[in-house]
Amino acid sequence: MEEIKQNKMGTTPMHKLIWIMGLPMIVSMILQSVYNIVDTAFVINMGPDGIAGNLALTYAFPVQLLIIAIGVGTGVGINALLSKELGEKDVEGATRTVGNSIFLSVCIYAVFLMFGLFGCDWFISMQAGGNAQAAAMGASYLKICCCFSFGAIGFTVYERFLQSTGKTLFSTISQVSGAVTNIVLDYVFIYPCQMGIDGAAWATVIGQILSLAVAMLFHYLANRELKNTLKALVPRWSVIKGIYKIGISAALMQGLLSVMMLGMTSILGTIKVQETAALLQGSFGIYYKVMQFALFAAFGLSNTIISVLSYNYGRQNRERVKDCIKFGIIDSLIVAGVIAVLFECLAVPLSALFGMASGEGSGAIQATVTAAIRIASIGYLFMAFSIAVQGVLQAFRYALFPLLISLLRLCLLVLPIAYLFTLSDNAAALVWWAFPITEFATALVSALLLKFAYRKKVGPMQGAKQPRQVPCSPLVPRPAQAAKRR
Repeated sequence: MEEIKQNKMGTTPMHKLIWIMGLPMIVSMILQSVYNIVDTAFVINMGPDGIAGNLALTYAFPVQLLIIAIGVGTGVGINALLSKELGEKDVEGATRTVGNSIFLSVCIYAVFLMFGLFGCDWFISMQAGGNAQAAAMGASYLKICCCFSFGAIGFTVYERFLQSTGKTLFSTISQVSGAVTNIVLDYVFIYPCQMGIDGAAWATVIGQILSLAVAMLFHYLANRELKNTLKALVPRWSVIKGIYKIGISAALMQGLLSVMMLGMTSILGTIKVQETAALLQGSFGIYYKVMQFALFAAFGLSNTIISVLSYNYGRQNRERVKDCIKFGIIDSLIVAGVIAVLFECLAVPLSALFGMASGEGSGAIQATVTAAIRIASIGYLFMAFSIAVQGVLQAFRYALFPLLISLLRLCLLVLPIAYLFTLSDNAAALVWWAFPITEFATALVSALLLKFAYRKKVGPMQGAKQPRQVPCSPLVPRPAQAAKRR
C-alpha cells in the first residue's frame, strides 16, 4: 500500500492524471514536427524556386519520417528497459543499457550516413519523374539531412536517458533550444544568406545537433542515477534484444508513416496531367506536415495511456484500468476535436503561410491546401480514437493488434482509396476524402479490437473487487474468529 501511495499513477484521480501526464507528452511530440513545418514555410516562400523547393521537401520527407520512426522506436525500448532496471536498483544493468543505447545510435547513424552518400539521388529521382529542378534540390537537401543525422538520432537516445530518470524538463529544454535555433537559422540562411534549400537543410541539422548537445550536457552533469563507462559500450545481444523487444512495434508503427507518405506521393504522381500531379504532391507535403500537430498530439496522449494503464493493469486495479481506458479515449477525442475545429476555422490563414511569396502557382497551392485541411480534419476524431485504442492494446501487451490498426490507417485502406480517386477527372477535390473515409473505417475496426481486448483482459480481473461474503456454518469459525483464537 505504501508503494501505491507514493506513485501518482496509482492514486491521482484518473481524469486529472491523464491531463497531468499527457500535456507534457503532447508538447514534446508536437515539437518533433516543428523542424519540417518551419522548413516548408520558409522554403516555399523563398521566391521563384519556392514551389520546386516544396516538392523537393515532399520527396525527402519519407526518409526524415523513417529517421524519426527508428529513433522513437529505439527510444521507447530504451526508456522501458532503463525504467525497469532503475526500479529494480540494477545499477550494472542500467549502465549496460546506457552504453548499448549509445552503440545502437552510432549504428543507426552509420546506416543513414551511407544512404546519404549513395542513395539519395536514386530515391528522389524515383519520385520526381521529369522534374529535374525538384529532383536536384531534393537530393541536395536529403544528403545534408542524412549525412548529419547524428543530431536527430543521438537526441532520441539522450532524451530517453533524461526521461527514464524523471528529468523531463531537461529533455523539453533540449527540444525547445533546437527548435528555436532552427527557426532563426532558417530565416538567416534562406533569405539574407541566399542559401536556398541547402540553407533549410543546414538549419535543420544544426538545430538537431544543438538539441543533442544540450541533452548530453544535462545527462552527464545532472543524471547521477546513470553511470557511464567505456566498457558498457561493448554490444551485448541480451541488452539489444531487451530494447527492441519493446521498441520494434513502436518503430514499425511510426515507420508506416514513411510508407504512407511515399505511397501517396507516388500515387499522386500517376495523374496524367503533370501540372495537377505536381500541385497535389506539393499540397500533400504541406498538408501532411500541418496535420502532424493533430497526429502527434494523439500520439502524446496514447503514450500517456500506455504508461498509466500498464501500471494499473500490473497492479490488477480493475476500477482504475476501466477509468484509464474511459478518460484516455475521452481526452483524446477532446484534443482532436479542438484541433479539428481550429483547423476548420484557420484553414485559409494556415494555407497562406505556405504561399505568401511563391509567385505563380501560389494561389492554386493555397486553395488546394485549404481544401485538404478542411476535408481531412473531418477524420481527426476517428483518428484520435484509433490511436488511443492502440495505446490501450499496447498496455495490454498486444503486439499485432496495434500494428493492424496502423496498417489499415496508413497503407491497406488509404492508398487504394486515394488511387481510385486519382482516376477521377476531379481528383484534386476528391483525393482528400481518402483520409476521413479511412479513419472512419479504421475506427470501426479499432472499436471491435477494443471490445475483444476488454473482455479478455479486464473482464477476468477480480483482484480489485471485494470478495463476496459467504455465510459460515455455526460449527465452522469465520476467518477473523479463527485468527483471534490463534
